[in-house]
Amino acid sequence: MTRTGSDVGVPELEPEVFDRAIVAVALTAGADHRVVYINDAFRALFGPRELGERAVDVFTEPRAARFVKMLDQVYADRTARQVNEPRTTDGTAPGAPGRRHFIYSCSPVVSRFGPGVLAVAVDTTSQVEAVEAAQLLSEQRHKALQRYEALMSAVTQIVWLMKPNGDITELVGGFEKFTGSPWRPVIDDEWLTAVHPHDRTRLVRTWEDAAQGVPSLFVCTFRLRSASGEYRHVQSRAVPVERGGVLVEWIGATADIEDQWRNRLRERLLARVATITAANDVPDAFAAVAAAVVPDLTDACAVFMLPAPGVDESPTTAVRVASTARAGLPDLPPLTNLPYSVGPIAEQVIESRRPKLLVFPSGEPPDGALSEMSRTWLRAARATSLTMVPIVIDSAVVAFACAAGCADSPPPGTADLALLVEILHEVREPLRQAVELQRTRHTALTLQRALLSATPRVPGAELAANYQPASTTAEIGGDWYDALLLPDGTVTLTIGDIAGHDLDAATSMSQLRSMLRVIAYDRPDPDSPAECLARLDRVVEGLDIAPLVTVVHANLVPRPGGRWRVAWSNAGHPPPLLLPAGGGPRYLEGAGPDLPLCVAPTMSRTTCHHELENGDTLLLYTDGLIEVPGTDLGEGMAMLAAIAERARRERLSLAEMCARLLTDVGNRRDDAAVIGFRPIAQGAGRIPAHGDPVLG
Repeated sequence: MTRTGSDVGVPELEPEVFDRAIVAVALTAGADHRVVYINDAFRALFGPRELGERAVDVFTEPRAARFVKMLDQVYADRTARQVNEPRTTDGTAPGAPGRRHFIYSCSPVVSRFGPGVLAVAVDTTSQVEAVEAAQLLSEQRHKALQRYEALMSAVTQIVWLMKPNGDITELVGGFEKFTGSPWRPVIDDEWLTAVHPHDRTRLVRTWEDAAQGVPSLFVCTFRLRSASGEYRHVQSRAVPVERGGVLVEWIGATADIEDQWRNRLRERLLARVATITAANDVPDAFAAVAAAVVPDLTDACAVFMLPAPGVDESPTTAVRVASTARAGLPDLPPLTNLPYSVGPIAEQVIESRRPKLLVFPSGEPPDGALSEMSRTWLRAARATSLTMVPIVIDSAVVAFACAAGCADSPPPGTADLALLVEILHEVREPLRQAVELQRTRHTALTLQRALLSATPRVPGAELAANYQPASTTAEIGGDWYDALLLPDGTVTLTIGDIAGHDLDAATSMSQLRSMLRVIAYDRPDPDSPAECLARLDRVVEGLDIAPLVTVVHANLVPRPGGRWRVAWSNAGHPPPLLLPAGGGPRYLEGAGPDLPLCVAPTMSRTTCHHELENGDTLLLYTDGLIEVPGTDLGEGMAMLAAIAERARRERLSLAEMCARLLTDVGNRRDDAAVIGFRPIAQGAGRIPAHGDPVLG
C-alpha cells in the first residue's frame, strides 16, 4: 500500500508501541477500515476482535454504529475527533467483561498498513458508577426526606429537635393547631406556661433526671393546655443524639394520649367504685365514693347526706358524711354528724338534679355554696372550682357530692365533668343497697331499743343494763335483755340472742321477750327458770317464731342479811359471770348449758342455784362481748372477767361497769348486751331510780 496526497512525508506509525499502554488502542487501515491492530487494554475493555476484517463487521453491537461513522468522517477529512461524554458498551461480545463505560477519540494516522485511523478509548466505568451511586444516594435521600416530611404532616405527633441548652431548632407537627399559639417564640420562652400547674415540677424533674450524667431516654406524661383552653394529656419521648461521645441534640415526639389515658382512668375508677358493694354502711359507702375520684379526677371530694325521703325539712339540711383530699392539701375538718342548712346553690342542684360547676378566684369560694366550715377549708386550700353533683337513688336525691379543684388548679374540663358524673351514676345501685340497709337497720334498732325497757327499781339491790350495736357492721341483731320485778319481790333477769341480723330477728326477739315475761309472771315459783324456758321452747317451736335462740333466765329471791338466792337455767348461752365481793371473778358454769331453744323442745332442762352475798355482782351478757376476732372464746371470757374485775376494784357503779364492759371490748363484730345485779345493804349504797337503760 502506497501513500497518497497529504500522507506523503508523514512518518509511519508503529502500532506495537501501544502493546502495554493502559488505554485501549485500535488501528484501522484503508477506506473500508480494516482492523489491523488492537492492544491488550482494548481486548480487556471490549473483548477480542477479529483482525483483517472491516470495522463494520468487527463492531456489530447496535451502539457501535456511531463509532464506525466517526471512522468514516476522520478518514475522509483527516481531522481528529473525540467523544467526552461517557459511552456504554453492551458487553455482549464474546470475551467482553460486560457492560462498561468509556470515552474515546479517533485520529488520522499513517502506518505500515497505509493511511488509517487510530482509535483510543479510556475506561471510565469506576468514575461513572461512582457518580451514578452518588446520584442514586442523593435521590434516595431526597425521597426519604419527602416521605419523612409527608409522614410528619400526616401524623398527630409533634416532632422536635432540641439543643443541649434547651433551644428548640426544629418543630414538625401540629403544635400551633394543638395549642393555638405559634411555636416561635412560645416554645422557647413560655412553653412551660401551657403545662398544667400540677405537672410542671414533675416534668422538669423527669427531664433533669434524663439529661443528668449520661443522657438517657426521656419519657413523661403530663397535661398540656389545648387551643380550647382545656388541658389534654400528652406523652413526650426523647432520645439523646451523640457524635464522638458528645451530646449534640435531642430528638423527641409529643403525642396526644388523652383518649387512651381517659379510657384507662375510667376503667380504674369503675374498678374502685365496685368495692363500694362491700361497704358496711352509708358513711363507708360514701367514703368509698369520695376516695375513688381523688386524686385522679379531682383534688378533694366531700359527700353530703340529705334527710330521708318523706322527711319535710325547711330549710333543707345536709350532713357531711364523707370527705377526702389528696396529699399536700390542708387537713380536712373532722366529720361531726351535725346538719347544716344548705345554701341556694345546693338547693338548685338538688331541685334540678343536674350538676353545677362553680369557678371562682383562688381561695374565694362564693357564699351559699357550702357551710362556713367547708368554705374556710376551701379558702385555705386555695380552691378555684367546685363541682356539685346530685346523687339520685330511686328518683330521689339522697345526697350530693362536691369535688374541688385546689392549690390554684385550673377548673375541670368538659371530659372531667362528664367522667365524674358517670362515676357517681355508676355507684347508684350499691349506694341504694347501703341506704336501704341503713334504713332497715334504723327501723330495727328503733324497735329493739323501744323493747329494751327501763330496769325496775329493786329494794336492796342495784340493777343496770346496757345494749350497744356493733360499730363495725351495718347489720342489727336479735340480742335482748329483760328485768321484771314480781309482786312477791322476786326479780327475773333474762339475757338472750336470736340467730340472724335483720328486721325479722328483731321482730322475733320482741315476741320471745313478751312471751317469756308472761310465762315468768304466771310462774312465781323461784325454782321455775327451767320450766319457764321449756314452756317457751315448746311455744316457739309450735309457732315457728325463730330458728335458734340462746338464753339465760334467772330468778333472784331476797334472803335475810342482804343475801339473794339466784336460780337460773341456761339454754346454750355463755355462763353468768360472778364478781364476789371478797374474791376473784368466776363463771357460774353449773353442769354446763342445756341445748338452745328450737333444737329439742321435749328435752328436760336444768335449774342451777347460787347464793349472792352483799356486794357480789352477777353479770349476764351476750356473746358479742366474748367473740373477739383473733381470739377463741376462752380468751374472750378471760378478757371480759378481767375488765369487769378492774371496774369492781375501781368501785364503779353497776351502770358504769356495764358501760365499761361494752366500750373496753374493742373490735366487736356483733351486737352486745349486758345486765347486772348487785345486792346492797339497805341504805348502805346507792339504789338507782327508775330510769332508762344506757343505749350505746
